[in-house]
Amino acid sequence: MRTIGTQAFGVRTPIIREGDDLVELIAASVMAAAVESGDDLCDNDIVGVTEAVLARAQGNYASINQISADIAAKFPEGEIGVVLPIFSRNRFSMLLKGIAGGVKKVWLQLGFPSDEVGNMLISLDDLDANGINPYSDNLTEPEFTKLFGNPLHQFTGVNYVEYYKSLADNIEIVFSNDPTYILKHTPYALACDIHTRARTKRLLKAKGAKRVLGLDDVLTVPVQGSGFNPDYGLLGSNKADEQRVKLFPRDCDAFTSALKARLDSMFGVSTEVLVYGDGAFKDPVGGIWELADPVVSPSFTAGLKGQPNEIKLKFLADNKYADLSGKELEDALRGEIKKKNVSLMGKMESEGTTPRRYVDLLGSLCDLVSGSGDKGTPVVVIRGYFDNFAV
Repeated sequence: MRTIGTQAFGVRTPIIREGDDLVELIAASVMAAAVESGDDLCDNDIVGVTEAVLARAQGNYASINQISADIAAKFPEGEIGVVLPIFSRNRFSMLLKGIAGGVKKVWLQLGFPSDEVGNMLISLDDLDANGINPYSDNLTEPEFTKLFGNPLHQFTGVNYVEYYKSLADNIEIVFSNDPTYILKHTPYALACDIHTRARTKRLLKAKGAKRVLGLDDVLTVPVQGSGFNPDYGLLGSNKADEQRVKLFPRDCDAFTSALKARLDSMFGVSTEVLVYGDGAFKDPVGGIWELADPVVSPSFTAGLKGQPNEIKLKFLADNKYADLSGKELEDALRGEIKKKNVSLMGKMESEGTTPRRYVDLLGSLCDLVSGSGDKGTPVVVIRGYFDNFAV
């Protein structure tokens, strides 16, 4: 019996710069890793590439001033309601500077006790102690401060209320989880949430807002020579330096197709390729859902469509085949795998397998392997992912 199942490992590459031929650079790095390890790529091996290096190679950057210019054009009245952003120095602070630079007045509406992805502004215990209902109560900044003082983020130690307000002198902060509360202050709204943005826009429009856009509607085309993303705008961007953000990469389908073709030709196999960003996992200590990108994977090759269709071996071993052991049990389980239905949805044999999409599972695995710090492995190779106990 084979004893090695799925494997995933990071591949080091040169530092990626704007204009680099990323397909050739990654192909060469994967080949070097294959030579070093003594293992070539095989059919159905998966190569993941972090979105950051693709965006860097594309030069997909935008400055604070370019963001301001697009905001000024889209909100010519000179005021804006910024609704439900996440709490992040890396993800949102630069965007807020750009937004504030494009108008005379910013009403910044923060959700509480946490943002959309679980960054806690205050604790549930704090709410309970002060008799505040986050589903119905709305607060001004003085009211919030009187109740909760100056709360610090558990991991960063930042007071995001003070920090966000310090970014520009035209920002006034209010607190509410009702997206339409912003309309008490201005009829011009920018939905800054990520995964709930469609609902936020819908509610604002239904409540009579004069203009409703989202971060995904800003920098969808170049502005004053900026980078852009036609699908996600500013969503998925993060801080590059003190004056620029790196946007989510564009034209990802062309890249994944080209890289697959190059790897297949180089190794004589059929591989799969995906571009990945944040993984879709939740931190068990801080309660933070790490997915601050709009999607886990903006592009992937055809073989990664769909979701797993697996049976639960331990369920069968403990129930249907409880009287078997050793080779007899192994043969019975292999037989179950080989004859499993096209879809096991709703079947007890699949209980507990949680069939999420392949790309969300694989992107999360890639993100955990590559990390976001100094590992220097923006490429991840996964082999044996589609194998099972019967292969």
